[in-house]
Amino acid sequence: MLKHSLRYIYLLFCLLITGAAIAQSGLGLNKRVPQQQASDEKKEYEIGGISVTGTKYLDEDLLITVTGLSVGQKVNLPNDATVAKAIRNLWKQELFSNVTISVSKTIGDKVFLVINVEERPRLSRFLFKGIKSNEAKELKEKLGLVKGKVVTDATKKEAEVRIRKYYLDKGFGRITVSTKEKADTVSVNSVMLFFIIDKGVKTHINQINFSGNDHVEAMRLKHAMKSTKEMARMSLYPADKISVYTENRRSFGKYMHDWGFLSLSKTMSAINPYFRLNIFTSSKFNPQKFDEDKQSIAAYYNTLGYRDAAVIKDTVYNVENGNLNIDIKVKEGHRYYFGDIKWRGNTKYSDSVLTEILNIKKGDVYNQDLLEKRLGKQLSPEGGLDVSSLYMDDGYLFFNIDPAEISIVGDTINYEMRVTEGPQATIKDVNISGNDRTNEHVIRRELRTLPGAKFSRQDLIRSQREIATLGFIDQEKIGIQPKPHPEDGTVDIDYSVVEKPSDQLSLSAGFGGGINFYGNIGVIFNNFSIHNIFKPKFWKPLPVGDGEKFSINYASNGVYYNSLNVAFTEPWLGGHKPNSLTTNLLYSKYSGAAVGADPNSSYLSVFGGGVAMSKRVKWPDDYFVITYGLYYNNYKLHNYSLTSDFTDGFSNNLYAKFVIARSSLDRPLYPLGGSNISLTLQFTPPFSMFSGQDYSAEAPADKYKWIEYHKYRFTADWYKRITGNLVLRLITKYGFLGYYNKDIGFSPFERFQLGGDGLSGYSFIIGRDVISQRGYDIYIQDATIFNKYTAEIRYPFSLNPTATIYGLAFFDAANAWETFGDYNPFKLNRDAGLGVRVFLPMFGMLGLDYGVGFDKYDQLNGVTGLKGLAKFTFMLGFEPE
Repeated sequence: MLKHSLRYIYLLFCLLITGAAIAQSGLGLNKRVPQQQASDEKKEYEIGGISVTGTKYLDEDLLITVTGLSVGQKVNLPNDATVAKAIRNLWKQELFSNVTISVSKTIGDKVFLVINVEERPRLSRFLFKGIKSNEAKELKEKLGLVKGKVVTDATKKEAEVRIRKYYLDKGFGRITVSTKEKADTVSVNSVMLFFIIDKGVKTHINQINFSGNDHVEAMRLKHAMKSTKEMARMSLYPADKISVYTENRRSFGKYMHDWGFLSLSKTMSAINPYFRLNIFTSSKFNPQKFDEDKQSIAAYYNTLGYRDAAVIKDTVYNVENGNLNIDIKVKEGHRYYFGDIKWRGNTKYSDSVLTEILNIKKGDVYNQDLLEKRLGKQLSPEGGLDVSSLYMDDGYLFFNIDPAEISIVGDTINYEMRVTEGPQATIKDVNISGNDRTNEHVIRRELRTLPGAKFSRQDLIRSQREIATLGFIDQEKIGIQPKPHPEDGTVDIDYSVVEKPSDQLSLSAGFGGGINFYGNIGVIFNNFSIHNIFKPKFWKPLPVGDGEKFSINYASNGVYYNSLNVAFTEPWLGGHKPNSLTTNLLYSKYSGAAVGADPNSSYLSVFGGGVAMSKRVKWPDDYFVITYGLYYNNYKLHNYSLTSDFTDGFSNNLYAKFVIARSSLDRPLYPLGGSNISLTLQFTPPFSMFSGQDYSAEAPADKYKWIEYHKYRFTADWYKRITGNLVLRLITKYGFLGYYNKDIGFSPFERFQLGGDGLSGYSFIIGRDVISQRGYDIYIQDATIFNKYTAEIRYPFSLNPTATIYGLAFFDAANAWETFGDYNPFKLNRDAGLGVRVFLPMFGMLGLDYGVGFDKYDQLNGVTGLKGLAKFTFMLGFEPE
């Protein structure tokens, strides 16, 4: 017994000796610290030196700075809070996999520290497995990984998330991504990342099922979801709805039949008016967009008065064909209505005025979205007057309105509109930035917001439009920032602009129109400056900055056809008022000789020019512009059959032109709204009335020595946003040419040509207005009256100012007649088709249309004979009429 007790005492003694030895050696910060420091008692030291070990890429001095430690600093060891903070500062950099700070030695009261770090590996390269090379190229741009980037778990996780999102957006709902890390033996402390991707198959939405929707049809809820759509299918609506639409569809169907439209949709509609062909929407499933669409369902219910509606459950599950079904359960709640609406705090406008603008009556179905739009708290795509704009257009920048629900009685919500009018604000300073090439006065003169004037939100909107209309400012990046100063009732307005390339180079070629193959080259400088023409520093590459327009165009096919046109426009003549001056010179010569023959044996030439003034007017409103000009053209014919009895001689065309135009387009390249309407009157003096000659016996050369006529053109071009950026465009065009003297009759010049692409031919040489019609060749060249109607549906693929691209579907109906006696406005040649437009700043508008003519026409009379055509139509530089 005693023997065993002695053994236990001996074993305990050995353990105590071992523990003491370990304590003497010390760990971490205790290394080489005097024995007395091993106790809990702290001692103050002065840092005598700091060294760094373990670095491979990082600068040692920079690391010491990051720790916050410095030589001479006082620390209490062991367990000093300053040292612990230094370690945390290094961990925050996310550059290390291990960090320690230890004591290397002590000399008296000075301690020397060692920062030991283990750097995380750097990325040498990364590769993808399981995907195509073009997908890998796109992913490399999206991941943002670069060589030398520190690789952390967060880095790999973020890359996986981006890869997964990329494929989810493409419809691969079962995408899996894993990352494999491998050391790169070529580079020091570097790794390679391998992203192993299994896309699976694309998952489409097979069917969306709704439950709980007792008052709203599932079809409407599906339409409310913008991004979550079912697979393409022909869907038939419930048969019990047919009677509601039968009469309307019957009359509409007759209209479509009369115009030659017989389609699948019409045929199916005859069976079931609820027919819907869903082939243009994507059925890919995106979880994030699905969450947004659930909110859209609730928002749609709110517009119908169900303010408590919500999606309470949704289930997404796989079906046998590998796609998804979605079950959505909604809770509609009660339907609410607007009750009494009272106003409080309004002194500027009476209750009746504000109630009329709000236009919400007691008993109307509750609609939060409509209420916010009418109050001006939410921008309405349709525009129009709201309560906020009423105040803010009259200077009340500090205006605020709070719609407070004061009571809910049953299903009726009573409101009190609490108005804070505030003082009227006066514009103090107007600042412009971003105009590196354009002189500030060019932009400033277009602004409606002037220092000293009352603030007006409408003036801001109009100023933005006028800046965009200049043509050399990016309309999508015009910034307007009001900076109010409530202390003195003023506001500064800062405009920021981004200039875009606006000069255009036109290179084109054509064939036909009597001149066979020809080429065209032209340049348009939209921000030209004559004032800076002798100042080399403003040449970029030509003098720019004053918003003037200079163009030169040359077309030729060799010796048989040549044309030169030069024009210049000063938009602010004198610099004080928006009165523009335009001048132009032109020369053209067209040979009627056969190829290989002397081109001078038969030709028609014209030399001329003109000057015009344009003035903005404020009545009936300030969208109107009046233009008046005087022009002269001299025509020379040599053995050239312009008419059957006029082949040689000179003709002089001295005419005046008067144009009344109104343009309210909201943007120049892709208008979403507004109109462009113009009425043009062009006339010569009635020379025959002054001569006293009997022109019934005169030779044609004498009849046409001084051309006389009166000519009228009317064009109306409307744009209306349907939804989003989908736009309806409607165009109406009329033209009429008259004469003063029946013995002279119609002038052989200045007539109308209809058909073709509007680009080919030489008709412009003799002043013909070239009216294009897609789907037909030129079918009348000497008309004196024409009608044309066009309807287009447009949708943009890109609104980037460097490449604006949009597609369109069109329908045209047009015809032209040689005399007013033949005129029949109901006898029109119809066509329809599809097209695309691409605007490149350097080349202008480029377009391609494919049109199908529906009606028969005659090459000479435009009435009967040959069949209509299906053909492509090209456009280069500008859009033909």
